[in-house]
Amino acid sequence: MQRGYRGDRAVLAYVAGHPGATTRQVAQAIRIPERRATRNLDRLTDDGLLMVASDGTPRALRSYQFALPDGEPKQTPGL
Repeated sequence: MQRGYRGDRAVLAYVAGHPGATTRQVAQAIRIPERRATRNLDRLTDDGLLMVASDGTPRALRSYQFALPDGEPKQTPGL
């Protein structure tokens, strides 16, 4: 169980430094399979820490960003 949360931290840290990162970019950057990155991103989205920024695209190309407490995506400069 702890392994999943450790992966969540790595994913969260990457998205913090790279808002708008896609599932594929996250997986490649932290060297994990896309399937695992998807699980981590889904868990973080379900927990309300991240939001899908580009819904309606294939899973591997969805981009993610931090969510505000009210459920609105955090605006990031340049995106």
